[in-house]
Amino acid sequence: MVHVAGDLDVAGAPRLQAELEQAMAAADPLNVVLDLTEVPFCDSVGLGVLVAAHNHVRRMNGRMILVLAPGMIRHLLTITNLDRHFATSHSLTEAREALGSAA
Repeated sequence: MVHVAGDLDVAGAPRLQAELEQAMAAADPLNVVLDLTEVPFCDSVGLGVLVAAHNHVRRMNGRMILVLAPGMIRHLLTITNLDRHFATSHSLTEAREALGSAA
């Protein structure tokens, strides 16, 4: 599980990318829960990190679930039609249950 707090923008995206790479390298099976409930803003750079991680997880036959609060991130995924590609959840508990583990 990776928890993110603060803006997911050009300044914060590299930090998230590094954390995701570390989490994905250690995961077996590759199931990632990404808690974005404390992310008030995401720009195109942050969105690019999310898409790249999603694509990597899918190539490795894993699953990634984004935990989202109502607000900007959920809206961003909807207007970019990425809500059709990302698995999302309203809570960590729901995400973990969807993966069938304590991811």
